[in-house]
Amino acid sequence: MSRRLEARIAGVAAVAVAALGLAACSSGSGQSASGKNLQLIVGNASDPFYVTMECGAKAEASKLGVNLKTGGPPSFTVPGQKPLIDDAAVTKPNALLVAPTDASKLDPDLQRVQSAGSKIVFVDTSSSNKSLGVSRITSDNVAGGKLAADKLGALVGGKGTIAVLSMAKGTSTTDARVQGFDAEMKAKFPKIKLLPEQTDVAATTTAATSFMESDIVANPKLAGVFTANTVTAQGAAAGLQHAGKSGKIKMATFDAEPQQMQAMKSNTIQIAVAQDPYAEGQDGVEQAVNALNGKHVTASINTPLAVITPQNMNSPSKKPYIYKSSC
Repeated sequence: MSRRLEARIAGVAAVAVAALGLAACSSGSGQSASGKNLQLIVGNASDPFYVTMECGAKAEASKLGVNLKTGGPPSFTVPGQKPLIDDAAVTKPNALLVAPTDASKLDPDLQRVQSAGSKIVFVDTSSSNKSLGVSRITSDNVAGGKLAADKLGALVGGKGTIAVLSMAKGTSTTDARVQGFDAEMKAKFPKIKLLPEQTDVAATTTAATSFMESDIVANPKLAGVFTANTVTAQGAAAGLQHAGKSGKIKMATFDAEPQQMQAMKSNTIQIAVAQDPYAEGQDGVEQAVNALNGKHVTASINTPLAVITPQNMNSPSKKPYIYKSSC
């Protein structure tokens, strides 16, 4: 049994004991969140990472007896997500779980939601404004970037040139991953040259494919590439395949979506630092319910990471970290 599961079971037991105490208390200081309305706004409605998060959130909401509405924009953009957050300021769910597509540009919208009385819980990404939200649930993205650097640096033999592809600056998770990757690579592999980070502002695979193909032409000694999320991973994988460089140029990425796992099977991707979005969804609902019940809320939760490789991708211990396209 995992530590997270043990902790969750212990937490459920504690909630049950606390509930008995509240039932016996006539002060009215604690209330049940049963029947309350929660809303989850993800970063991209069709992304398997967020689909898996929704699965975890729905399961936890059902267990705790709260209503959960889920949704998200068709792509990971501020203009796509803003209307959904603005609508929440009008409908006023008791709690809003949200993965903001920028660390600051949506702050005024989120402030209106919070000012309207909704508890905010950040899942995956978050705001840089610490006055927003009651809890922040995510992977340790800096540590994940360092982990990718350790594995990729060793795989290329500690030398050569490595490309770095990420999303538009301002996304809390991918910014932290690149930060960790760069710092670890420079500290541990001084003979490796890192190309300047290239950012996929449009959040499309097309841009990342173009970056990858250009890097291959411009850098004959290109030994590897690090992609900070699934969109850049898919684009870079396509670029490697087009150039006939699958397996020759080593690739490390964040996330373990179905398409990335197919690329791993074909030896285009060798390393995937995977998250646990299902747990993030569970924890997000749990912390929101705690906030509504006036119970202790954990301000920051780091969910676990796992390194997936072609050698272990079918291991039962790694299966929970591979994202789903449906519940």
